[in-house]
Amino acid sequence: MDIFIRRAGKDDLQTIHEMAEVVFRNTYKTILSPEQMDYMMDWMYSLPNLEKQVAMGHTYYIAWNGIEPQGYVSVRKDSMDADGTEVWHLEKIYVMPSAQGSGLGHLFMETAKQHVMDNKSACKARIELNVNRNNPAVGFYRNQGLRILRQGDFPIGNGYYMNDYIMGLDIE
Repeated sequence: MDIFIRRAGKDDLQTIHEMAEVVFRNTYKTILSPEQMDYMMDWMYSLPNLEKQVAMGHTYYIAWNGIEPQGYVSVRKDSMDADGTEVWHLEKIYVMPSAQGSGLGHLFMETAKQHVMDNKSACKARIELNVNRNNPAVGFYRNQGLRILRQGDFPIGNGYYMNDYIMGLDIE
């Protein structure tokens, strides 16, 4: 599969929204209730909320196979640890069902790492991400070198929680 990954612009937000309707729902169909799924889709993927994310520093990349989008990844600068490590958050990494198992997830991880390397201001950096504790992707992230740093139940509004591991990968 010939894939190219490019940084997304404002004109790509509709494409991200449309991919999310497929891949996010497919990923969480056995993990989340339909009501929580709808809430999270609006919270994370409505066009106004995607625009807010970009305004807050989220950088999206989209993978393309010719003219068909195959998935997306988003990363943003988060904070600075007390030891001077710059923390970046891998906000989203999703591969369309038809492209899963193709190596695209690994390419997205490499894209996120390169983004951090190109944009970090500190000598040390770490990528962190939230992943649902029941998501089989935990194994994928471990294979990519991430480790579980902590876990928690994070309120997201409307009485819903994200029951996540926070996984991390040091970048130097």
